[in-house]
Amino acid sequence: MRLLRALHEPADDERAVVTPELTLSRHELLGWAAALAAELRGVPMAAVHAVPAAPTVVAVTAGLLAGVPIVPVPPDAGDVERAHMLRDSGAAVVLSDDPGAAGHSGLPVIPVTRPGRETRPGRGTVPAEPAADTPALVLYTSGTTGPPKGVVLSRQAIAADLDALAEAWQWTAGDTLVHGLPLYHVHGLVLGVLGALRAGSRLVHTGRPTPQAYAEAAGSLYFGVPTVWSRVCAAPEAARALRGARLLVSGSAPLPVPVFDDLVALTGQAPVERYGMTETLITVSARADGERRAGQVGLPVAGVETRLVGDSGEAVAADGAGIGHLEVRGATLFDGYLRADGTAAAPLTADGWYRTGDVATIGADGWHRIVGRASTDLIKTGGYRVGAGEVEDALLAHPAVREAAVIGTPHPDLGEQVTAFVVADGRPDPDELAGFVAGRLAAHKRPRVVHVVAELPRNAMGKVQKARLKQQPTS
Repeated sequence: MRLLRALHEPADDERAVVTPELTLSRHELLGWAAALAAELRGVPMAAVHAVPAAPTVVAVTAGLLAGVPIVPVPPDAGDVERAHMLRDSGAAVVLSDDPGAAGHSGLPVIPVTRPGRETRPGRGTVPAEPAADTPALVLYTSGTTGPPKGVVLSRQAIAADLDALAEAWQWTAGDTLVHGLPLYHVHGLVLGVLGALRAGSRLVHTGRPTPQAYAEAAGSLYFGVPTVWSRVCAAPEAARALRGARLLVSGSAPLPVPVFDDLVALTGQAPVERYGMTETLITVSARADGERRAGQVGLPVAGVETRLVGDSGEAVAADGAGIGHLEVRGATLFDGYLRADGTAAAPLTADGWYRTGDVATIGADGWHRIVGRASTDLIKTGGYRVGAGEVEDALLAHPAVREAAVIGTPHPDLGEQVTAFVVADGRPDPDELAGFVAGRLAAHKRPRVVHVVAELPRNAMGKVQKARLKQQPTS
């Protein structure tokens, strides 16, 4: 199947991919990638040193053209993490312009940029692509225990998801997509690169997702994580420069309600929020032609179903109040986790549902609100079930609070107590912050402990690493 179908269109686009260091036409990208694909014949798996630049776009495209599964490796991965990904995946080569990208693995490094390679596709140089059900990407994701696991995504799952999002977001070849996200996750790579190459839209990757870079890009469609949008809102001139955009999309973590409201005020439009994970791709989203609600992520995309179940597997009503474990099924699910002897089938229920590990509510109108991870964001305190996000939004409404993260910590009487970590101006009194929440939410949702900290631990996508917060003292 032609996964990146826009690359094969007769009409060229002289600015199909724009990065700070390079601009490529559609046919230049196809020619460069096809030449590299020819060097991958017979390779069972290839790793890509996924720097946020044009060579990563070329290398991943080459793997997809050649039918060679690609393993994106973060450029800042530590020696242990890199070694695990290369060994566990069975990658035979590393694609990179950095000779040291393979670390101590001993794998050969194939340069992406090589003088003399064709930059225009010649007759017969573009390989025939493999069947739709063959693996396209192996993305490594960290669980709560053990080393990262390789998530195997097929060509048909990626195509189904990108087509569903194109329909939901009215994403067309007339768009210019702008983002500066890392190129080794679903958000930046699958949506932010492969989505553009499938829909035919121009792609402007800014290298880094700075407010100034976003403001100068003059796009119609922007992708960002909450940290990016928070920084954009903190630079009002840059934010106002996005008023000409058609759609601002936020994902990878919940967008705080105050940031949602600031984007509306500064850009004139409410952002589109969506929900997904590496194993399922993007399954729920607000629509370009529909309502946008702060704190909610919309409806299932085409080809996807969702449901809520309780702790014992019983159905949870879609009434907007009941919190349940979110399960999904449909065309976007992964094949399974990579193992040394092949790919283990995706762990599904007997009737074909994937347990996401997240908890959510679903309204009578089908709109989803993601409470968070069952392990960290659902707090069971004194017989009540409290969603961490609701308490975080209440804290963020305080004028001094800039960031907030809420977890459950052990309590001898309640089982768990609501514990908050906040980054704030002027070190406000913790008791005053707890009282501020109590004035807005039910009494059992009030934080019993509030820590004012210098910063919250985050990963490369801006997600707060709550497992690290659980290790903090809470007395």
